[in-house]
Amino acid sequence: MKKALSLVLVMIMIASVITGCTTLKGEDKGAIIDMYITTELFNFDPQASVTDDAMLKINSLIYEGLTTINQKGKWEKALMKDYEIEKDKNGEFSILVYLNSTCWSDGRTVQAADFVYSWKRLLDANNKNEAASLLYEIKNAYDIKMGDASIDDLGVAAVDTYTLQIEFETKVDLDQFFENCSSIALVPLREDVISRYGEDEWAAKSTYIVTNGPFAPKGMTAHKILRIERSGYYYLDKEKNEPLDKYVIPYRLLIDYTIGDAEDQLKAFEEGKLFYIDELPLSARADYKDEATVTDMMTTHTYFFNTANELFADANVRKALSMAIDRNEIVSIVTFAKAATGYIPYKVFDSKTGTSFREVGGDILSTTADVEGAKKLLADAGVKGGSFTLTVKDNEVDVAIAEYVADVWEDLGFDVTVDALGAKRSQNDEEIYVDQFQLAYDAGEFDVIAIDMNMLSTDAFSALSQFAVPFSGGGVDMYSETYDLYTHVTGYASEAYDAIIEQAFAEKDRAKRAAILHEAEQMLLDDMPVIPLVFLQDAYLVHDDISGMKNTYYGTRDFKDTKLKNYMDYKAATAQTEVVAED
Repeated sequence: MKKALSLVLVMIMIASVITGCTTLKGEDKGAIIDMYITTELFNFDPQASVTDDAMLKINSLIYEGLTTINQKGKWEKALMKDYEIEKDKNGEFSILVYLNSTCWSDGRTVQAADFVYSWKRLLDANNKNEAASLLYEIKNAYDIKMGDASIDDLGVAAVDTYTLQIEFETKVDLDQFFENCSSIALVPLREDVISRYGEDEWAAKSTYIVTNGPFAPKGMTAHKILRIERSGYYYLDKEKNEPLDKYVIPYRLLIDYTIGDAEDQLKAFEEGKLFYIDELPLSARADYKDEATVTDMMTTHTYFFNTANELFADANVRKALSMAIDRNEIVSIVTFAKAATGYIPYKVFDSKTGTSFREVGGDILSTTADVEGAKKLLADAGVKGGSFTLTVKDNEVDVAIAEYVADVWEDLGFDVTVDALGAKRSQNDEEIYVDQFQLAYDAGEFDVIAIDMNMLSTDAFSALSQFAVPFSGGGVDMYSETYDLYTHVTGYASEAYDAIIEQAFAEKDRAKRAAILHEAEQMLLDDMPVIPLVFLQDAYLVHDDISGMKNTYYGTRDFKDTKLKNYMDYKAATAQTEVVAED
């Protein structure tokens, strides 16, 4: 009897080892968690996540890069299994990066070639993207973007299916490079998918999108629902019969936009119909200030000028418009923000990992208004007013900030129209909606435009360098007689600023480089092609039955280990409600 019992116990232990621990109940796939993560999205291209914090919140759930940044600011391996340093016979510096074994959401393996394609897409001289400078230390990357080398000359290659070779121009600070690799802009992408559906549509429809992160968008109906489900191929080894929730616990994150706007979503949370809510309505933020969990984002809500507009050609006019704004007043409107005292927010590193660029650089901008000083600058510039449009995303926060700022500028004598842009149905596919704001931004069709400027990485260089013409990521105008470089979308061009960014790029000592970047930030804000307003914070409420949720260094959520207590009870109640509704 004892031998039989021992044998049973051994078999149970073996089965446990084979299948691993699981939170699942029987054949059920796991919890369906109703939540409100963010306002509605219409584009899931990770390389377009630069100007929208809402995109960052979702894309960080569905894509994964080589590395990630932990809460202490240290980079950690993600898709990268390991790496080794090698030098060729000419002394050029290169590394081999070995990838972990995982798959895309359609079951195809994630390969080194996917990184090669993604990074070439960023660096192609015909493509515009502010994140290009993240890769400029790679061999020939800079020359490719300048149109002086072929994209095929890029020092990135797939040695084999799971090995990525990266050649650099000179020896680089690998810690800093791997910190940059945590950027959402540097995740792998599928060439076959983008080629099949086209640049304009591949990331706008859930049946097209293929992702490599813990979750994947599996249902997206405009103005109705966004369903994000566990990827059944995320690191799972099917041959080992691993449980579905080994790496990702919740089965589905469900955002129901038919509930209504942020106020309606909050009401649903208070009634116990939602388990998590982000982006609280402005009307309730003061009441929930102490109850909400607040995290600093690496995002600066910023106004970009179109410097090609004659009204904004003089830096004194731009500085006057900035000077008249009370940033503390914007904080009182938004609640979850800090008045911007510079362009770079607090969590961006300075001379080494963990140090704050903003704290070291101190206050460049005043957080209070100087209306009389602004009027004097306008008088010195000979400007008595003018008409222009302030373009914003059609969401409550951006519109509220814009309405305040428009009132301030109208008191200076300007006629300001706030234009809130949303999305329109595509003429090609009724299921696809096109973000009109993103179109206006990409085309430079604005006077002043409101941007949630997500820092591209933990390095200040990537955020500041894009205002230097050679580092703007704009590429080359192939139709101009002299193959001119495109400027930043603001049109800002300064030889002095270009020179200081070139100096920072050439400097390999991190402390010396940080000092140069502080000079660059000061120069940028002296010329003022942009107006930093507030450093955004993220604030959320979570149900008591939710556990295991984590915050990322970039200020977004990590739901991989999130558990919903007694989730089967909620499922049963939901099913019963649906039956009653049908009757």
